[in-house]
Amino acid sequence: MLIRTYHPGEEAQLHAIFHAAVHGLARCDYSAEQLHAWAPQEYDCALWSQRMRANQTLVAELDGRPVAFTDLQPSGYIDMFFVDPAYARRGVGSALLRHIMAMAGTRAIGVLRSDVSLTAEPFFARHGFLVETRNRVQVRGVTLDNATMSRMLAPF
Repeated sequence: MLIRTYHPGEEAQLHAIFHAAVHGLARCDYSAEQLHAWAPQEYDCALWSQRMRANQTLVAELDGRPVAFTDLQPSGYIDMFFVDPAYARRGVGSALLRHIMAMAGTRAIGVLRSDVSLTAEPFFARHGFLVETRNRVQVRGVTLDNATMSRMLAPF
């Protein structure tokens, strides 16, 4: 597996991963209405592209194609973390998270933090993240539950 910076032009592929992950993996924890609000099929391509660039998105690639993506903000915040359902529970997410933890160490970031879905909460907990707060957020007029989780990193 190769973990690399996203390339302009991959936005549609990354959105497809996001959409598939939300609708394929989170459907046990969220209603159809919540899933559609969170990840509608129609989206603003320009805004999505801007977000990918601004987040300095990282891509996990297998056999020459993106299968997961994430980011690491200078504050230690992880804004997005999504794995194609076909590659879920196969170590891709764990490798991607280990990669950004190593990046955080080289950037002298002491704490990682993310707002994670109910579906992703056990994954982050297995990697040492603890729940700070439970949240109810509004997305396109629909309420979704999630959790803010954080992990202290070893001193640098």
